[in-house]
Amino acid sequence: MAELDLRIVKVGIEVDGQLRVYSDLWVSASGSKFANPLQNECEVRISNLSKDVRQYLLTETSPFNSNKTPKRVKVWAGRVSTGDFLLYEGDITEAVPTQAPDITLTLKSKTGQFSKGTIVAKSHGAQAPLSRIAADAASALGLSLIFEAKEKLISNYSFTGSALNQVNKLSASGNVNAYVDDANLVVKDYNVPLAGITHTLSEATGMVGIPELTEQGVKVTFLLDPNAKLGGELVLDSKANPAMNGKYVIYKLNFEISNRDTPFYTIAECKRAGEK
Repeated sequence: MAELDLRIVKVGIEVDGQLRVYSDLWVSASGSKFANPLQNECEVRISNLSKDVRQYLLTETSPFNSNKTPKRVKVWAGRVSTGDFLLYEGDITEAVPTQAPDITLTLKSKTGQFSKGTIVAKSHGAQAPLSRIAADAASALGLSLIFEAKEKLISNYSFTGSALNQVNKLSASGNVNAYVDDANLVVKDYNVPLAGITHTLSEATGMVGIPELTEQGVKVTFLLDPNAKLGGELVLDSKANPAMNGKYVIYKLNFEISNRDTPFYTIAECKRAGEK
């Protein structure tokens, strides 16, 4: 009998400016990631944190707390055979406890939430490359830039407002997808997959059920896999519904994971690659 390939689920919570990583407590997490200016979101449930950590999080995330510095949460997942990967990173917006004896803390979070309260003003000359504008936006957001869009010149660029709203402004520059994915600001050509990121999905590689037809393309459920990334390519190979086979771009990822319960899968919504 083959040995089980055990799961890895780890949660990192920022406490007093330091990231504390938990891997031995009961953890479950669910969330959604979008290849557009919508904020990615995640809900982490973790049981039996120490009292001091619980009280810190409940106090620091309270709407009545005057300290508005960001409190971040990270989620890693994977298998023992392949190692873990960063699944989600965002700012904690709310902490809700359950009653004793097994106190579970639910942490709600969104990407870029802290940046919504940071006001920036930026302007360029008569013409500026889109890559330079994107680099300035990434710097203001404290993110790394992944720029894979065709270069173009933007005339009389000017922006004043929330730092996070720069992502909306980039999206409006024409024929691009601009979005925040964990610690990265991604700017790429519309409905073109990120370079070098491909996941081939079939019954043999973890697909659950059969593909569903949607208005945009296809919706598929599969076991959690590090090769399936937001904005990446998904090559569908379904024997049950071969008419839907082909190359797609992932524009939305939902995930549901737990280290001790059943869920450990991803739901990807995709659009046929190259379609406008």
